[in-house]
Amino acid sequence: MQVREALPDDLESLVALCLTARREAAVGSQICTDDADRLRDQLGALLAVPGGRVLLGLLDDEPSGLLLARVVGPGPFTDVVSLDIEAVYVLPAARRRGLGHALLVAAATVADDAEATELYSSPLPGARGMQRFLARLGFAPAASHRVVTTSALQRRLAHEHAGGAVRRSGPRGLEDLIARRRQVREARQLADEPTPAAARASGADQPRASINMQVSRAVQTGRPSSSSTTTW
Repeated sequence: MQVREALPDDLESLVALCLTARREAAVGSQICTDDADRLRDQLGALLAVPGGRVLLGLLDDEPSGLLLARVVGPGPFTDVVSLDIEAVYVLPAARRRGLGHALLVAAATVADDAEATELYSSPLPGARGMQRFLARLGFAPAASHRVVTTSALQRRLAHEHAGGAVRRSGPRGLEDLIARRRQVREARQLADEPTPAAARASGADQPRASINMQVSRAVQTGRPSSSSTTTW
């Protein structure tokens, strides 16, 4: 088993590995193009660009795996340098023999040489095997990503500009709905509570009932109602 930096002479082997990965994946179109010439140009550009890293894994001297990465940073808003792992792939026949582990060992060495403090990877949704592999090696969730095609974004921006702000949806829309329901409940509670006038009327009824009871007792005992200690 051997892992080394890829050379320009390895381009054909790298193209073949990428095309095999594309055919194997359920979402192959999200991995790479199926155009071999275009793939060759893209891999050559990654080999040539500053910070680009392409590792080739060999098993019994046969190209059996690859790792594509870029050294990123520092930038305008951060001093952090990281190694962005764009792809890791091992041929099915070469799996469970430690080649994927060896590729990551080599990637860690590349990161250390570049003084990168962290390695970053964003596997495709649904790539459960890769998710488990990275989690086992200590990769933790860091952020969620959103993606949109350029044409779709342009259409949406044109629609908003023409029709004004679109109705909010998602978490903020849910917050607005909860706030409206809370206002309705508060309004109902206020409607059910007695008004100050009603409360005064209720309070006035209590002494009036007490007077009526005393007058009734006075009548029963033969005393005049004027002898009552409570007056109107």
